[in-house]
Amino acid sequence: MTKKSLNLLEIEDVDDAPVSFTQEAIDAVKDAIFAEKSEPEVGLRVGVRGGGCAGYSYVLDFTKVKENDLVMNFNDFTVYMDPISATHLEGTIIDYVTSLMGMGFKFINPNAQKTCGCGSSFS
Repeated sequence: MTKKSLNLLEIEDVDDAPVSFTQEAIDAVKDAIFAEKSEPEVGLRVGVRGGGCAGYSYVLDFTKVKENDLVMNFNDFTVYMDPISATHLEGTIIDYVTSLMGMGFKFINPNAQKTCGCGSSFS
């Protein structure tokens, strides 16, 4: 299946993307993607799925592009996102934090009305 037949929407300007990344998150993604990358078309999937203690949980995964994905190129890596996730994540900033309690990605989502204590789910 070619990219043309997948019905993709490529977002040319990352300022128009539903999500943005802090420099710390960009560095963490690049480190992880280059360590993980075994195939040239692997990118970072950012999304949401039903579940979690607050209703939706965030998804970060290395994957290939899927039909109807939004495709966003952030310099050294590509982000794939399904259109439904894009509506839930519009305006979200993805950060990478390091603290005494651990390290990981943090979603700063202006659309979240409630979040759980661990920060991995929202409603």
